[in-house]
Amino acid sequence: MAFSKIIKKVKSALGNEFFARPSYLVAPSLIGCFLIKRLSKNNYLSGVIVETEAYSQEEASCHGFSGKTKRNETLFGEPGNFYIYLSYGIYNCINIVTGKTNWANGVLLRSIAIKDEDERIASGPGLLAKRFGLNRNHDNLPISIENGFWIAKGANSKQMLDIVQTTRIGISQAKDLPWRWYLQNSRSISKRAKGDKTPSKNECWQPTSFEGS
Repeated sequence: MAFSKIIKKVKSALGNEFFARPSYLVAPSLIGCFLIKRLSKNNYLSGVIVETEAYSQEEASCHGFSGKTKRNETLFGEPGNFYIYLSYGIYNCINIVTGKTNWANGVLLRSIAIKDEDERIASGPGLLAKRFGLNRNHDNLPISIENGFWIAKGANSKQMLDIVQTTRIGISQAKDLPWRWYLQNSRSISKRAKGDKTPSKNECWQPTSFEGS
């Protein structure tokens, strides 16, 4: 689909008002939305967000729990910007700043499903960042069409209603807080809740591209 046609759908792009809410409200709302990257004037990459986690300053697993530092200052900034950090010095984690300024609040994008690509190609924060070419150079970048990365509303379907809420992954504090959400019928989830089986290929939800084809 040509970029000129995408511009016609600019109304579907999520604005700052969407992200200017607490992370625990934004995170589940992002399930089913598209992350879109402009590759060139007439080419782009899109994928459906299928797994997210919420973080907030009042809980100990949040990077801003102990206050603002040079390392985490983006998380205290404008809602709707990327907050990107290097985990274990190995892979990038892509977060979106939420809530209000001067209060650490954000949503981690854990997994994305991409039409006609391997179902695990963007399953987990590191693989997601790699597939979309996001890294520390994009930290504090406002998410917008003008900047080449934006998030758009997704199509509604009965399968999109089956969202699992469970605990987060890979943290040592506030482990019991159920601030992770994922699309149950997707096979692109990084880790499923205990007892939740991966759906078969014949029964699972299939991602679409942004134009809905």
